[in-house]
Amino acid sequence: MEKYLSLRGNHSSNKRSLEGLSAFGSLEELILDNNLLGDDLVLPGLPRLHTLTLNKNQITDLEYLLDHLAEVTPALEYLSLLGNVACPNELVSLEKDEEDYKRYRCFVLHKLPNLKFLDAQKVTTQEREEALVRGAFMKVVKPKASSDSVAVSPKSRYTPLPSASRELTSHRGVLGKCRYVYYGKNSEGNRFIRDDQL
Repeated sequence: MEKYLSLRGNHSSNKRSLEGLSAFGSLEELILDNNLLGDDLVLPGLPRLHTLTLNKNQITDLEYLLDHLAEVTPALEYLSLLGNVACPNELVSLEKDEEDYKRYRCFVLHKLPNLKFLDAQKVTTQEREEALVRGAFMKVVKPKASSDSVAVSPKSRYTPLPSASRELTSHRGVLGKCRYVYYGKNSEGNRFIRDDQL
């Protein structure tokens, strides 16, 4: 009777089927890290599975995955999705910050309230209470691509440099005005400067 199973990725194969897992009905731990699994992931019913890691795959649709896991893994207590687009953190995307990750945790705990650990961090009582109250509203909604949106061609891409300095062979110094405004998001300020140095 298998209780633990780890599948390593075979990146040379395009077929990533998990059909054989149905033979392991008493499976308790399943590690599927680095297997190029995407949103088409379908797990069989695994009623005893309490630990599932899907780190470093290609999962983007968080809500679909969580609904599927709630249905096929009722005993799930430990889930890790690090390294997927569905898990917003600064390691995957520089556009994401700590607030995005907190919203993600709240939404996951709303969908899977029995979790004790999420992404190698213990679920706190405060997080669990927040998920009960606000979890349904923490879903990240992706804007739909409109058909009338204009595709930006590489030639019309904005650059703050004058046209004369855009050539690769032009190595002159150039001073120009930039449209970018820094608002200080993710800034830690001057935390390394002491008061006596001011």
